Amino acid sequence: MPRTPETVSALWQAFYAAAPDPAQTPMTPAPDDLAGWARAQQVIDAPQLPVVEAALRGFAGRVFDAEIGGVPVIEVHPANAKPARGAIVYVHGGAYTLFSASARLMSVLPIVERTGMQVIAVDYTLAPQARWPVALDQIVSVFDGIYKNKRGPVALYGDSAGGGLAAAATLRMRERGVKLPEALALWSPWSDIGEVGDSYATLAEADASYRYDRHLANAALAYADHDQHRNPLVSPVYGDFTAGFPPTLIQGGTREIFLSNFVRLYRALVDAKQPAILDLYEGMPHVFQAYPAQAGSPESRAALDATAAFLADHLKRAATKRRT
Repeated sequence: MPRTPETVSALWQAFYAAAPDPAQTPMTPAPDDLAGWARAQQVIDAPQLPVVEAALRGFAGRVFDAEIGGVPVIEVHPANAKPARGAIVYVHGGAYTLFSASARLMSVLPIVERTGMQVIAVDYTLAPQARWPVALDQIVSVFDGIYKNKRGPVALYGDSAGGGLAAAATLRMRERGVKLPEALALWSPWSDIGEVGDSYATLAEADASYRYDRHLANAALAYADHDQHRNPLVSPVYGDFTAGFPPTLIQGGTREIFLSNFVRLYRALVDAKQPAILDLYEGMPHVFQAYPAQAGSPESRAALDATAAFLADHLKRAATKRRT
């Protein structure tokens, strides 16, 4: 295991001191092992759900299952929500193969509470039960449905594979002539599902969450064949952003093998003259914003505040434009 960084807050030092060695954690199933992935999905959801249920007991708003554009979603509405202000769509992570929207509501509640806006979590179909581009098109269908329901301007955010899906779905919307989100916030986006980028080597022993060969290689192949890994709709870091892209906030930590993904996506956007912010946090692990035990840490609070302010600001600007 890598040493505990001295430059992070006490809560995160405790996290690193107790974290299991990812080199010793179980490997993911073979790409085509449907039964194995189904078991893995159940195992990974199980410890998350009680945490979510406990958090929801203290939540003053409404949480309910719905369907938008033929796709199952979970809607999270704050108390005294003002629908005319717009909506935020959330796409969960899990290497395209794991978690459910309900198990990842700890990535939703802090944004609802900070923005005072409704968040719609897309419960897309996981790989390998459905391979690319099914999840991608489900996200586009949700946006189509939201626009038809005239809910106001819409922003989009996602974490890990959900961040990759959010960016790729935006490229898909542009391809299909669907109105693009007003803004994107991407937490630790898996924007290149191949093992490409300097940090896959330099941070291989520092990442407290993953080893590519043990945890990610099979998931990538479960989602898309190897010859599709550089397709921009699979790995959006290869996208052509010169035709336009929403303002994008990319957040991540300096202890992630995905660090090169963040930097490369940021450079691709900036080089295409699109507005982008790269917001990095010292010593943070993968999707640190959503760890409940560390929610009170200065790093998590700062990142969540920045995400909420970024999304709310762009939605407010869009709502103001509509009224003028």
